[in-house]
Amino acid sequence: MKKTIPVLGMMCAGCAANVERRMNQLEGVEKAVVNLATRTVMVEYDESRISPQQMKDEIMKSGYELVIEEDRSMAEMENRAHRQLLLRVALSWLCALAVMAIAMKWVNVGNRDTANQLMLIVALINLFYCGRQFFVNAWKQLRHASANMDTLVALSTGISFLFSTFNTFWGESFWGQRGMAWDTWFDASVMIITFVLTGRLMESKAKNGTASAIRTLMGLQPKTARVAEGGGLNNVPIATLQKGDLIEVRAGEKIPVDGVCTAPPRDSGSQEPPRVDESTITGEPVPATKRPGDKVFAGTTLRQGTLHFKATAVGKDTMLAAIIRTVQEAQGSKAPVQRVVDKIALVFVPTVLILAALTFVVWWAVGGQEQLPQALLSAVSVLVIACPCALGLATPTALMVGIGKAAAQNILIKDATALENIRNINALVIDKTGTLTIPNPDIDFGKAEQLKPEERERLKPHAREAMEQLHSMGVETVMMSGDNEEAAAYWAQKAGIDDYRARVMPGDKEQMVRTLQEQGKHVAMTGDGINDTQALAAADVSIAMARGTDVAMDVAQVTLMGDDLRRIPQAIMLSRRTVNMIRQNLFWAFIYNIICVPLAAGVPRLFGLDWQITPMWAAALMAMSSISVVLNSLRLKWGK
Repeated sequence: MKKTIPVLGMMCAGCAANVERRMNQLEGVEKAVVNLATRTVMVEYDESRISPQQMKDEIMKSGYELVIEEDRSMAEMENRAHRQLLLRVALSWLCALAVMAIAMKWVNVGNRDTANQLMLIVALINLFYCGRQFFVNAWKQLRHASANMDTLVALSTGISFLFSTFNTFWGESFWGQRGMAWDTWFDASVMIITFVLTGRLMESKAKNGTASAIRTLMGLQPKTARVAEGGGLNNVPIATLQKGDLIEVRAGEKIPVDGVCTAPPRDSGSQEPPRVDESTITGEPVPATKRPGDKVFAGTTLRQGTLHFKATAVGKDTMLAAIIRTVQEAQGSKAPVQRVVDKIALVFVPTVLILAALTFVVWWAVGGQEQLPQALLSAVSVLVIACPCALGLATPTALMVGIGKAAAQNILIKDATALENIRNINALVIDKTGTLTIPNPDIDFGKAEQLKPEERERLKPHAREAMEQLHSMGVETVMMSGDNEEAAAYWAQKAGIDDYRARVMPGDKEQMVRTLQEQGKHVAMTGDGINDTQALAAADVSIAMARGTDVAMDVAQVTLMGDDLRRIPQAIMLSRRTVNMIRQNLFWAFIYNIICVPLAAGVPRLFGLDWQITPMWAAALMAMSSISVVLNSLRLKWGK
């Protein structure tokens, strides 16, 4: 069994790594892949050895929750969580403003002791209401000898609060008697929580844009359908539809499920032939005329006439549902580069804890007891600024946008590995009939050999333009055809293809792929039939046409919806842009930590510079790093 299950409670790369590690340790789980950006886990498991409920029970012990109930809407839960987060952010900002007003003496509250006591009360409210979840989750992680971002936030705010509380009541007697200056950090304690929560809120809002492709696809299906029952028509929820139901669709309405057109009832009064806009599925801009026996698909729109059809696939069995599953699974898969990031993420939080402890020890060793406040300040700053959120979001957010962008252009990419590999293509092997050309349906195939190639044809729209674009990108093209030499030469020249082979068998196509690979080429194979499957399986990237056979589409890593071959260079360009975006995100995520951690640790002060990143600013910078990664990824969506 293979399922994609939503996960609640994941906030950083450490969280994702912990959930994935724990899931893969469960007996009966063959493979589990966690996607932080979508907050899901794609799991393959043996039903006879483990159930989703058992997985949920085990993961809950680690502080996370698998949403396995079918009646629990992920969108509804996300909306509820968003509202709760919005409330906590609003209250936390009120607390932050109150503490800042007291600390900066914007309001006169009396002497220093009174000011500190008031800030203690405000900080306590902020900790117990706005920041409670950080401490709950950190405790759950500790019980299982693991750590995540919540651990870092809980430690930094907890240390700040406890140190400030100590100073509020015993600061003068402990530090003052030793001739040392002392202060409280209630503002840092409050602002850390405020900035982290604000960052999560902004990140959540920005990430909604990365998932827009899925929401758009889901929105294509109508909520109700008009079904012929008992001599009349009744509007029913599409969830109740079954195979064999007779359905009517009127002009301007969306088709609810897959089916086969039937003749209209005699009393229907329908005059215009039904024409269906199938651009959402095939990408073809011209509406297709439908006759009895023709197929129709869920999510397409009737532009003219009245359509009557019999349901052949409903619910999860429709082509639209299959497309949605393909996109979801692809967005949840991992690119090879992400596996390296995951290994780093698994040890990142423990490394940060060690760095913070080392920072404390070094400052104390250098300056003795007088530098204890500086040691604590620096350690807390390191804990906050090194949260691995940006690192965890760098790859999955770019993949989500890239794969979603491809789906919007009628290019279905099955997994992240394929998306990463497409950019390397420098040779394309392409089948002729059905892929490059469209056969004439009116000819007598018994006499086909006697006809000129153009009488048997036509070239698919934009095929030559697609080949020219590939050539401009440095991609060599080879056409493989079972047709005769004359026809193969004619169509290769007509399409502007570099090389061709005629009278080939399925094994010859595979051999061509392997020959090009032996020459050091990264080869893509494009085909639509069973005779192409050997070559598709051998290619570095396999591309199938959606109107081809199911076998070809099952083997292929990329499926082109419709007949527009320009989607091949589009896919290459999108792959290059997506991988570049991933590299940019990872670069900035690493550079952020390389630059900021020493500044937070107070290294400039060791060289006589009176400057350091405080815990409050560390929280703000950490939040902005995550948001910047998501916004950078969204440039893929906004660009052409």
